[in-house]
Amino acid sequence: MKLLTMVACAGLTLNAAAAQEMSYGQAEYLNSCAVCHGVDGTGDGPLRDLLTRRPADLTQLSKRNGGTFPYSRVFATIDGRYAVPSHGNREMPVWGRLFLEDDAKAYGPSGGEVVATERIHNLAGYIETLQH
Repeated sequence: MKLLTMVACAGLTLNAAAAQEMSYGQAEYLNSCAVCHGVDGTGDGPLRDLLTRRPADLTQLSKRNGGTFPYSRVFATIDGRYAVPSHGNREMPVWGRLFLEDDAKAYGPSGGEVVATERIHNLAGYIETLQH
C-alpha cells in the first residue's frame, strides 16, 4: 500500500515550470489531494479503489449546499485537527497536522501554524474554483 501511494504521488508531482503557471492552491491540490480526489476533483484519483469509501466529488459541494460553496466546512475538513469524534473515523489525512509538522520545521511553531493555515486556505480556495 505504501509503495502504491508513493508511485501514485510520484505520477502527480509537479515540475517547477508547471508550478509557476498555476496558483498555490492548485499546486497544493495536485500534490496533496489529486491522488485520491482526481485531477479534476470528481473523486477518481488513482488510489480511489484502495480506500474504504470513495473520495468525495469536490465539484458538487456548492450544488449539494444550496448553491453556496461551504468554505468553512471545506477548510475544517482539510485541516482535520478539530474533528468531531461523533462524526466517525476518516480516511482522509489530517492535513493541518501534516502541514504543521513540515512547516514548523522550516518556520518554527508560530510561523509553521501561519504557513499551514495559509496552505489550507489556498486549497479551499482552489476547490471552490472546481465547482460546476
